[in-house]
Amino acid sequence: MPEAVLVSALRTPVGTAFRGTLRDTSAFDLAHHVVTSALSEVDPALVDDVVLGEGLHGGGDIARHAAITAGLTGVPGLAVNRHCAAGQSAVQTAAASIRAGMDELVLAGGVNSASTAPRSRVQVDGEWVDWMSPTHPDRPDAPNKDMSITVGWNAAVKAAVTREAMDAWALRSHRNAVRAIDEGRFDAEIRPIATPHGLFAVDEHPRRDTNMDKLAKLRVLHPEIEGFSITAGNSSGANDGAAILAVASDALGLPALARVVSWASVGVDPAETGMAAVGAIPKALGRAGMSVADVDLFEINEAFAAMCVATVELLGLDADRVNVNGSGCSLGHPVAASGARMLVTLTHELRRRGGGVGVAAMCAGGGMGSATVIEVPAP
Repeated sequence: MPEAVLVSALRTPVGTAFRGTLRDTSAFDLAHHVVTSALSEVDPALVDDVVLGEGLHGGGDIARHAAITAGLTGVPGLAVNRHCAAGQSAVQTAAASIRAGMDELVLAGGVNSASTAPRSRVQVDGEWVDWMSPTHPDRPDAPNKDMSITVGWNAAVKAAVTREAMDAWALRSHRNAVRAIDEGRFDAEIRPIATPHGLFAVDEHPRRDTNMDKLAKLRVLHPEIEGFSITAGNSSGANDGAAILAVASDALGLPALARVVSWASVGVDPAETGMAAVGAIPKALGRAGMSVADVDLFEINEAFAAMCVATVELLGLDADRVNVNGSGCSLGHPVAASGARMLVTLTHELRRRGGGVGVAAMCAGGGMGSATVIEVPAP
């Protein structure tokens, strides 16, 4: 059985939705940019498929659209949606096809444009209201349109995560992201993109001026709920961006950045969505014959700081090995792209450190979680 290896890993900078630099750049433009950027690093004639995670443009096939605009008319395209884990699932799908011997090189990643996503409206009791396809059946303990409760608050309650711990984690995230930007850690992975507002080359969501006092003063999102402690400051933002990885068979002999070792996805009760990574990480590691002690770096998406703190505490992880360059609270959470963005960043950071084992993991709307294990060889 051939091994699946990563031979290219790149992304756009992450933009702040609705008011950031990518506010007028469509998901289709983002997809075109990352696909064509990847084609500058691999032979287009070798590409068997394009697989892209998407979450806000359902009904079409953004991957096929990008293949055509990139000149890959003879290459099909597959759009996948596992909500927040869509981009990661695209890479897993590509790796599975390669390990099965069905494909030899697949471009896989995710694309998200919250700024330009179409808005649907439906009539309810004679009134027009905004509508989005729900992640799961609506319940009082797991509202399907309010992840601050379903993911953030429920995880905080279950794992006894305090407001101070959430804010401290969010502050750490911003500081790590700012340091990574200043030290040029993202330079190898970011491909600047031309926009109507100029060339966009640097992640714009991290806040350099935030501190614990500022975070502590932010209003909670649901003051009507006793003890509620989720705020905009300890949550991820609404964001735009795209990321892509070229996943290839090792039989091609291309220089490999990393090997895709294993992966796993899990389902949990929707009210426990924020705890799903706690199940996905051991499952993925178990399939690789590994444990958390074998992992050099973790990327755990900060959809809400509460779920990340809970995951670290419940799995007994060393926080110094988690999100060393920031995550959702700072870099932002371009939903369908985040899983791929995490794998891109994880690959490059492990290479910067001389190799090692990494795990990218996240929860996903509707009571799901996903994790991917990669290994970067020593130089």
